[in-house]
Amino acid sequence: MLKNKCAQHKETFYNLIWRSLQIFGKQGITFLIFILCAKLLIPYDFGIYNYVLAIVFFLIMFGDFGISTATSKYVAEYNLTDKEKLKAVLFNSGIIILAITVLITVLTLIIGPFYLKDKYLYVLYLLPLVFLAPMTSLYDGIYRGLKKFKQLAIISTIIGFISIFFVYFLIKEYGLIGALISQNIFYFILLLGLGLGYRDFNFKLNKQVVKEIGKYSFIYGLAILGNYLFIRFGILILGHYSYIEEIATYELINKVFMILLLPFGLLGQVVAPNFAILSAKKENKQIYEKSIKYTIIFFFSGIILGLVFYFVLPFIFKIFFAKYFVKSYFNLTFLLCLMIYVFNVWAATFDAGILIPTGHARLMAKFYLALGVIGGLLSLILINYMGFIGVILSFTISSFLMSLGLRTLFFITIKKLRI
Repeated sequence: MLKNKCAQHKETFYNLIWRSLQIFGKQGITFLIFILCAKLLIPYDFGIYNYVLAIVFFLIMFGDFGISTATSKYVAEYNLTDKEKLKAVLFNSGIIILAITVLITVLTLIIGPFYLKDKYLYVLYLLPLVFLAPMTSLYDGIYRGLKKFKQLAIISTIIGFISIFFVYFLIKEYGLIGALISQNIFYFILLLGLGLGYRDFNFKLNKQVVKEIGKYSFIYGLAILGNYLFIRFGILILGHYSYIEEIATYELINKVFMILLLPFGLLGQVVAPNFAILSAKKENKQIYEKSIKYTIIFFFSGIILGLVFYFVLPFIFKIFFAKYFVKSYFNLTFLLCLMIYVFNVWAATFDAGILIPTGHARLMAKFYLALGVIGGLLSLILINYMGFIGVILSFTISSFLMSLGLRTLFFITIKKLRI
């Protein structure tokens, strides 16, 4: 027993290292684009960049709508139980994504000019991402489900290094437009690389696979929608109220914290196949015990890291991003973002590694949708009384309720099943 546990911990650590390298290759480039934009663009243009990204990733959310995460779950199960279904996953999931993204693109072309007005042209530059991003996430889910973290890391890292050169050139020479175009090129090259690295699939339509993945992805997609409403929809509200430079400051601080949160999300993705297997075997007692352990560890981790970053990060922002640090609203925005980070440390590994792969996406969907409606309404109310900072406060309140409430509901549910 002890030997098996040691072997599992060793595998988890090994996969975490490779997953971290892979994220460095993929997220590192997007973060590089972000930092270059923050340094090279004036705050207003940088705010436009983030506002347009928020719109496009809102569309991308519907293009994926949980398919990549559901794919990771079922790939892990099919790899254990049904190899024929495993080979059918890529083609059948890809069909779902293609159908959804075509619909989203058509609707954007029809509605976009009326709602987005002068921002519409910028959205058009990023429209290819509506298909490219969900497809790269689909491949990512397949690789993760098969535990091919090493192969995924090598492909992403190589492409990431190659992309550095054209990313810098495009932003330096063409500014905001160059930054938008570089996103498309990077995701296109990444999709090609991932496609070449995984070819063990067929082009047969499998209604059972479509039904299973489609059903679970729809449930998890509702959870993503709810999450977006209470933590990202406020950016669209701020843009509508013309808080463009304030968006730039918030997104800069938030992006730094999201990078610092990555290790916890990565760990969740690495352990997720293990919990998917435990769930398939109905070993609920073990899931419950491990969940308690994870909760305690990450509660204290969040508190400690929050205290460290409270004292360290302001100096870094002052040195490297002085034009944002001098804003009158920087300190309060930073404090609220720090609190959101702590709450997310509590939640990130737990949600990605335990809650979703054990089949509790329905619970997440219900909770997130309810919280999304509350958070969206709270943002609309507080912006009228407190301005820009009211929306960030609504993000903070919603993040706390998410972290505390969802975990409580999960423990109540799993405790009934553990015997």
